[in-house]
Amino acid sequence: MSSAASPQSASTSPLHASASSHPLSPYGWDARWEAEFAPYAEQGLLPGRVVRVDRGQADVVTAGGLVRADTALVTPHDPLRVVCTGDWAAVEPAGDPQLIRALLPRRTAFVRSTSSQRSEGQILAANVDHAVIAVSLAVELDLGRIERFLALAWESGAQPLVVLTKSDLVPDATGRSYLVEDVETTAPGVQVLAVSSATGEGLDVLGAIVAGGTSVLLGVSGAGKSTLANTLLGKDVMEVQAARDVDGKGRHTTTTRNLLALPGGGVLIDTPGLRGVGLWDSEAGVGQVFSEIGELAEECRFHDCGHVSEPGCSVLAAIEDGSLPERRLESWRKLMRENRRIVAKTDARLRQEMLKNWKQMGAEGRTNGALKRGQRIR
Repeated sequence: MSSAASPQSASTSPLHASASSHPLSPYGWDARWEAEFAPYAEQGLLPGRVVRVDRGQADVVTAGGLVRADTALVTPHDPLRVVCTGDWAAVEPAGDPQLIRALLPRRTAFVRSTSSQRSEGQILAANVDHAVIAVSLAVELDLGRIERFLALAWESGAQPLVVLTKSDLVPDATGRSYLVEDVETTAPGVQVLAVSSATGEGLDVLGAIVAGGTSVLLGVSGAGKSTLANTLLGKDVMEVQAARDVDGKGRHTTTTRNLLALPGGGVLIDTPGLRGVGLWDSEAGVGQVFSEIGELAEECRFHDCGHVSEPGCSVLAAIEDGSLPERRLESWRKLMRENRRIVAKTDARLRQEMLKNWKQMGAEGRTNGALKRGQRIR
């Protein structure tokens, strides 16, 4: 047997060691992945985790170290099935570059809609446990954008966490507290944490959370993601660029998605700043973000209440008594409409249903207009 294939011998293969002592355990390898990989181990393939993808090739960390692998054999026409940072792969034991033969089934996947006219889905990270949404306190909070990130995070299957960065730029503790409360109202069921890489505020809590699995760091340019990544890594791995004073926006410091093992345990995937946060088949995620609206809707008189003008609508009643902010309802409506448009592009039945509803709404509008003008309705 050649030296390239010898690591797969039964006596020396790391696959026969316990998952906790496996060389890939710092990258998230566990007993479940070992079981999933067993058929590929029998074929003499090596397990590895994709740490970076660029132009048809991927950097993959294996038990023997980092290798450059070609993705041509597993690149389908479906953009949601292409090799992505965070994937677990079955890699040829030799070659220059080596070949990725297969991907293990993903446990979670963070997907957004592209900005193209085709509105295809784009997968940003795979096999993620925590979706860390970085939001800068150096600029005015955009609660609607936070809700978008949260919808995608919940839909991915990961646990969201909102991290309010640059808290040292809000010196008033009371002011910081109000900002945290505003975001907590926007993010029911989600931990909201104010942190500062300059003062160390909140970093011990954040470090403990990300040590428990794989985390993806998300946010717009200038949110402080790269500074936060460097702080968690304990070294300047990611280049940091200053944000513009006028609007707090930064340039794209990170240009690719990179997976890095953290010194305190866990794995971090840093991503480029996202200009667009388009939904992609995220109805369940939107429902999770606006869970209070779903709970109120259960008390509506009609099961198909649209929460517009229907009698006995508990959602509108909550708007009237001030227990539900009107901004939340408007944001829910906007995201639900957007999501239905995205889904309708690939679902012919839903397209027909939406077209029927639009025609019905148009007819009702014309009828109401005629009644107001005193015209007879035929």
